[in-house]
Amino acid sequence: MNRDHLGLTPRELRKLRSLKDPYGIQKHLDAMPYHLADTAWSPRRVLAENTSHCLEAAIFAAAALRANGYPPLIMDLEATRDTDHVLAVYRVDGNWGAVAKSNYNGLRYREPVYRSLRELALSYFNMYFNLRRERTLRRYSRPVNLSRFDHLEWMTTEKPLWFIAYHLFDLPHYSLFGKRIARRLHRVEQHLYEGEILGKAYKNTAKD
Repeated sequence: MNRDHLGLTPRELRKLRSLKDPYGIQKHLDAMPYHLADTAWSPRRVLAENTSHCLEAAIFAAAALRANGYPPLIMDLEATRDTDHVLAVYRVDGNWGAVAKSNYNGLRYREPVYRSLRELALSYFNMYFNLRRERTLRRYSRPVNLSRFDHLEWMTTEKPLWFIAYHLFDLPHYSLFGKRIARRLHRVEQHLYEGEILGKAYKNTAKD
């Protein structure tokens, strides 16, 4: 891999660098449509298609962070009776923040104000719920530096990046709280539920 260009074309690299910082990367993701296909595109493919889902967006954000001088870090949030959520994470003055894309409005950007990864993960708890309105977030992983996959050309390959997803599955995850607390949790209030799913993308089930 060309270390100056990170395997990207000059045009692709200029685009990533034009996002400038984590907030700029988040704005780019927010403007990008959310898709529901079972894919695992590289950042190059996301740039070309201008659409992504949670995993692809986190990997894309890690690549954009790298192009702007940050380590390409992602972490996994693990849920019960729900899907996981993947974040690109970064640090400023020792505090953690995150860039993310979600079908739920409150599971996206975090300013770098969290003193630990646990604090950062907990900031997603209240908005992390399933369609039964159960609060489902339970565990978090340590960050993964995606440079470990440079030999697989994760930023530019046309092959699916399922190897990154499998690596996240295999990581140790740390509980946010115990089972006794989990049993006492209440369902999400209707007004919060409605606000969080505003603009949610759904699969098209219409038949041809």
